[in-house]
Amino acid sequence: MDLSLDRPGEYLYVRRVGPNSITVVDRDYSRSLVVSPARVLEDWPVSHASQLDAEHVSTILELKPEVVILGTGDRQVFPAAAFLAGFLKKGVGVEVMDNAAAARTYDLLAGESRRVVAAFILPA
Repeated sequence: MDLSLDRPGEYLYVRRVGPNSITVVDRDYSRSLVVSPARVLEDWPVSHASQLDAEHVSTILELKPEVVILGTGDRQVFPAAAFLAGFLKKGVGVEVMDNAAAARTYDLLAGESRRVVAAFILPA
């Protein structure tokens, strides 16, 4: 049986999730970040879900997602309702998960050519 590695090459995908880092394609990030299939916003200034506010909503909405996946670290932590409402008011779906689940969900949706954005919170 012939086995071969098939890596997606047409979009940015999450390759690995660790407790303090995320690998997008072949680059490691140790600070919070926002990922779309075409772009990475590095050094997203968030280290806990409690810090999320309307400014963070607008940063993510600039990438024009149809759905937002929020990874909140090793555990699922829901942000303030006002943060989530910022997406819902614009008709954008939002899901909150731990980083590992968020990465799997993002990769699946990006692989289907969906307009997905994942925001990952990493510890400072």
